Parts: sequence; structure tokens; C-alpha cells
Amino acid sequence: MGKITGFLEFERVSETYEAPAARVKHYKEFVLALDDKQAQQQGARCMDCGIPFCNNGCPVNNIIPDWNDLVYKQQWEKALNTLHSTNNFPEFTGRICPAPCEAACTLNINNMPVGIKSIEHAIIDKGWEKGWVVPKVPLKRTGKRVAVIGSGPSGLAASQQLARAGHSVVLFEKNNRIGGLLRYGIPDFKLDKSLIDRRILQMEAEGVEFRTSTYVGNKGDKVEDGLTIVTFEELDKEFDAIVMAGGSETPRDLPIPGRDLEGVYFAMQFLTQQNRENAGDRIKEKISAKDKHVVVIGGGDTGSDCVGTSNRQGAASVIQIELMPKLPEHENKALTWPYWPAKLRTSSSHEEGCEREWSILTKSFEGKKGKLQKIIAARVEWVRDEVSGQMKMQEVPNSEFEIKADLVFLAMGFVHPVAAVLEAAGVEKDARGNVKANTDNYQTSVPKVFAAGDMRRGQSLVVWAIREGRQCARAVDEFLMGSSLLPR
Repeated sequence: MGKITGFLEFERVSETYEAPAARVKHYKEFVLALDDKQAQQQGARCMDCGIPFCNNGCPVNNIIPDWNDLVYKQQWEKALNTLHSTNNFPEFTGRICPAPCEAACTLNINNMPVGIKSIEHAIIDKGWEKGWVVPKVPLKRTGKRVAVIGSGPSGLAASQQLARAGHSVVLFEKNNRIGGLLRYGIPDFKLDKSLIDRRILQMEAEGVEFRTSTYVGNKGDKVEDGLTIVTFEELDKEFDAIVMAGGSETPRDLPIPGRDLEGVYFAMQFLTQQNRENAGDRIKEKISAKDKHVVVIGGGDTGSDCVGTSNRQGAASVIQIELMPKLPEHENKALTWPYWPAKLRTSSSHEEGCEREWSILTKSFEGKKGKLQKIIAARVEWVRDEVSGQMKMQEVPNSEFEIKADLVFLAMGFVHPVAAVLEAAGVEKDARGNVKANTDNYQTSVPKVFAAGDMRRGQSLVVWAIREGRQCARAVDEFLMGSSLLPR
């Protein structure tokens, strides 16, 4: 805990942002982190609550009260060690995690929660600034070799843990740079990619080998030019264990009339291009929102990222529509705490300029000469079925209307990993099309092949991917050595 009476003395102080008019002119991070005194006061607000619900609210089970107390006492290096004991990459989660830990904070029952995420951000940034984040090279090598497929947060976490256990780890990534979703799915203004680069240098010093532009699948699979194809049979011969840690990359489509018009794209087609351009790549046939009327279909984080990127490209207008009804602005804490509440959330991208509509059904796309011009939509209402008790959608009579649209981004989530990769591996799939594996040992139906992260659990948070990568690494270590000292 922090100061005994801290939660009574100090108010929550949140991180601030650069003004919207200024930040939409660039793709750099714009969050102004807490200074030492502000972080100390936030740490002081941590209560002696007896049961740290924040610890269970956090997927990686961060030891939050401990490092809150250490920041309050200004023992920053000890706070960093405590933070790193459960989280390999707090600079990622301290920036992009939605902070379910704060929803579970005991102070959140009738007050504003401790600014846990902002303290985490302050700890890790100070750690890098002071030079406390250094490679942890194992004292001895086991002689075992492990292949990890996918360099997103799950693959990175698994690779780092396995390398620190003394195994020789080779991480395969189909893109030209390491990072997966972190690199190409999250805009630079939310996560500066230099943060990934410095972790890569640390991991290389710890013994991880990175192989980019390498696709793991079948020789006959259709891949982009310049990619090297490696088969699972080749990995099986070379490695003692294989970890499948790719993303859930198959987006949910909207198969309605006009879907094939020019101007209708998946969100990741748009976001990935901009990140690549920011990194210096040349983009052929770039999707540009400049002077366009943009409609984002889907109300989640990916949709919000499309809003922010469209505004930075100079869109004429941006509207985000959602099929589900509008959520309340404030949750009933007596009913929801300590769980993650369903409530209306307004992101920094929304604040930069965006119209938002809920309970909207997209019926068709229309255009001329193959190019999108408008959306035909209708309003819906959600009613409870008297028999099943489930909420069902009904179109409101005579509510059809048009939305002017030059560009549409489909941001409705992802359904499962790339099917061709799973078929090449020969692993059993679950009912949703993900790799079937439990969280006890993370083993698939194929001997010595493991799965973790979005490829196993489906689309989820970065912090869940880190958790699964860490736990999978321990399972692999136990499989190879009979026991493991890696934390779970």
C-alpha cells in the first residue's frame, strides 16, 4: 500500500494530452506522462484494502500494491524489478492497455481509482532512462532449440522467457520487421515503434535470433513476394519444440451488396499501410483519407485507430457507426465492480474529431463506375426475446437513410487465425477456428507443438497475449527439462 491516509488526501491525477489541434499534425506519441511527484502521490493513494482486487483484475497479475508503495517511497529501481517480475513489456501495456486493474481497484467502489496505468508508465520510462533495463543472459545453455512463430506480444514474451531459461530461441516473423500487431496494428501515435526496437536489442543480447520475412506454412501457399517459406516439417527436424504465437488475423467481413466497390477496406489494410509509411517503406496504391468522407464501421479500439489515422491524413469528415446500442456513460459500480464494466468510452481519437452513431445497420454500399459513394443504412432497436431472454435486433420501420462515404473501414473484429497456417501445422482447431490447446500446458494436438496468445484464445488484449506467452514458455520449459523455474 502507499500512505495510510493517502486516498483521503490526494485526488486522482491523470496523464494529460497534447492539444488535439497540434497532435493531429503528426504521428508521434502525445501523452504527457506523470512527473515523479505526481506518480508518488498516485502511489500514495493505494489503500490498505486487504485483498488487492487489482492484482486479479490484471491478466498478468501485476503486483500492483507493492510497486505503488515503492513509487510512493521513491524506490524506483525496486519498483521496476517488481513490475518486471510479472510483465516483460510494461512500456507497451503502460501505453495501450485499457487498464482492467483500475476497474478492479477497491478505491473505485465509490471514488476514482488509483492511476495504476500511469504509474506503470512512469516506472518503466524511468527504468530505461536510468539504464536499469539490461539484458538477462542465462548462466548456462540447455542445448535445446525452440522455434516461435509470430513476433507479436505473445511471441516476444515466450521467446524472452525461453531464452532466459537457457534455450536457443529462433523467432519467425512474416513481416519485414519484428513486432506483429504492436508494429503494424497499433498506430505510432499510441505506441512509438522505437520502444519495440530497443526490446529487440535486449532480446538479441539474451540470445534470441530473429528471422523476418519468413512465412511458416506449406510450400504451395500464396505469399507476398520476397518471403521465405519454411514448412512445419523443417521446423520439426530442427527444433525440440515449436510455439505458435501468431495473431488472429482473419477480419470479420460484411458481405452485403456493394462490398466489392473501390473504397471499402478492412481496417488493418489502412492502419498497416500508414505504419509502414511512417517507418520509411514505399507504399504502392496507398489508401488515403485526405479530403475524403470516411465511415468507420465498428465501435472498438481498431475503429478508434482508424478515426485517429483518418484525421491525421486530412479527412473531410469522419463518422463511426456501431450496430450495438449506445452504452451508459457511467456504470452502476455496485453491480459491476470489480469486473470490467460495459460503459461508453471516448478515446483520444474521438476527441480529435468524429461523429458517432449507435444502433445502425449497414444494408448496402452504393457507388458509380465501381467507386463507393454512399452507404444505405437503417436504425435498429434491441428488444428482449420473451422466450429466450436474449436481446434481438429489429429494424425500425421507415428508418432507412444514406451516409455519404468515399472510404469505409471495416473494424468489426477478427474471427480466427489464418486457416492455411493451422492446416499446415496439422493442429486441431476449436469451434471458433482457433488452435485447440488448454492453459495448463498449452500443448496442441500435434506432439511438441504449443500455442499461445490470439492464435489460441482469439482476438484479445496485448496484456492477455503477454500472459499467455509467459505461461506457454513455462510449459515448454517443463516439457523440455522436466521442471521449470520460470514464473507462471
